[in-house]
Amino acid sequence: MKRVIVSAAFILAAVGTYAQQDLNSAADAVRYATDNLTGSARFRAMSGAFGAVGGDVSAMNVNPAGSAIFNYNTGTASLSNYSTSNESNYFGTKNTTNTNAFDLNQLGAVFVFSNANENAVMNKFTLGFNYENTNSFYNKMNARGTNPNNSIDQYFLRNANGIGNEGGIYLSTLQNAYFDELSFMNQQAYLGYNAYIFNPVTTDGNNSVYTSNVPNTGNYYHENYTSTRGYNGKMALNFATQIKQRFYLGANINFHFTDYVKTTSLYEDNNNPSGTGLQAIRFDNERYTYGGGFSLNLGGIVKITEQLRAGVAYESPTWYRLQDEITQRISSFCPECDANNISNDTFVTNPGITFVFDDHTIKTPSKWTGSLAYVFGRNGLISVDYSIKDFSKTEFRNARYEAINRELSDNMTVSGELRVGAEYRIKKFSLRGGYRFMESPYKDGRTMGDLTSYTGGLGYSFANSRIDLAYAWLQRKSDAPLLTSGFTDAARVTSTNNNVTLSYTIDL
Repeated sequence: MKRVIVSAAFILAAVGTYAQQDLNSAADAVRYATDNLTGSARFRAMSGAFGAVGGDVSAMNVNPAGSAIFNYNTGTASLSNYSTSNESNYFGTKNTTNTNAFDLNQLGAVFVFSNANENAVMNKFTLGFNYENTNSFYNKMNARGTNPNNSIDQYFLRNANGIGNEGGIYLSTLQNAYFDELSFMNQQAYLGYNAYIFNPVTTDGNNSVYTSNVPNTGNYYHENYTSTRGYNGKMALNFATQIKQRFYLGANINFHFTDYVKTTSLYEDNNNPSGTGLQAIRFDNERYTYGGGFSLNLGGIVKITEQLRAGVAYESPTWYRLQDEITQRISSFCPECDANNISNDTFVTNPGITFVFDDHTIKTPSKWTGSLAYVFGRNGLISVDYSIKDFSKTEFRNARYEAINRELSDNMTVSGELRVGAEYRIKKFSLRGGYRFMESPYKDGRTMGDLTSYTGGLGYSFANSRIDLAYAWLQRKSDAPLLTSGFTDAARVTSTNNNVTLSYTIDL
């Protein structure tokens, strides 16, 4: 049995690589830089095209000047159902997984302070707050199929052999170091070594080159189950004012919260005709990311005429400070791998610890939004928003992420987002619809594809309150890698979301 004995020399060797290796990838930064349309039912039914409209609590997240459109103190609460269907295609095998979740996704209010002097420069100002779950992470995906080319051994070999001038890990370290004293990269090598996924070229303790123990003939059946849960939340504290009856200005201070748990179980077996070597592998991971961030919004709206409005808004980068924890376990089936223990065909390595990483900072890109709206008196309106965000500006702010930051700069691009919304009122009823299109933030347009969304809804007004219902459909295709490095084969996933939101609004 391979020993696990602490050694000061091996610990020093591990610490030397720790500063350069981590759990995170470019995709983790993109997750926090990508917006999702949430908010009140009225806001969602019109695809969030509220940059020049205002008058809805959720509109302050697009253009903070919109809060000054309110004439009365107003509060809104919203409940949403998220229904997600993921169809994966892995080497021609398709599989569909469905997820449903309920969430109290929005709660906010605006308080209006009017000036009785109609000739005053400042006609009114408003103070508001709004909390929204800006992204729900509740999701499941099960990709399975037969890979004719590659085994997941490439992931473990990449971490054992290193890449470029990184150099491989010493065999003596794999045989004698404690798991929790190793860098993340070397932990992956440790797991692969103890699962007999690879073998050293020589038995010398200074060996740092390894070869696969997985048969290189036949095909490899893969099944990857992924489950995520959690949320991104944002609390906006808002100030807005109306100037000279025609101009509206506003600002937000935003506090962000995130709580993200990802559980994966990756299985492989092969149909090697000889039936020798490593026969099956199961690799389990649970990752927990949590933390918070800060951002600012500035915006303005002008009444060009009584019917036509224009708006512009700026959202600063968000600075997140995040912490990661990971728990890992691996097992393998290899009847011939341990000559000293012929009665044991299954090998399980479960370190039984949660590895906690140093915290890190992510800076997401800023965003500009331009808006036009035409208001048909009290009968309805039509509104158009267009936003741009340069995703190549996404970056980790820690020195050890230089390689990932280069990857983000090289592979990401400017993404435009078009939102169109309309509302028509018939006495106490309101009919609403919208369209949303967001370009891929990736230059290749495939890693994460374009997003297309259609929305609709209705509302009913009481004496001083309103109830609204919205339905949103959206679809996006993306690549879902089974592992993050070395083994790059991915499932092609078509994600379809059907979301329903119910809101209650009261004017005081």
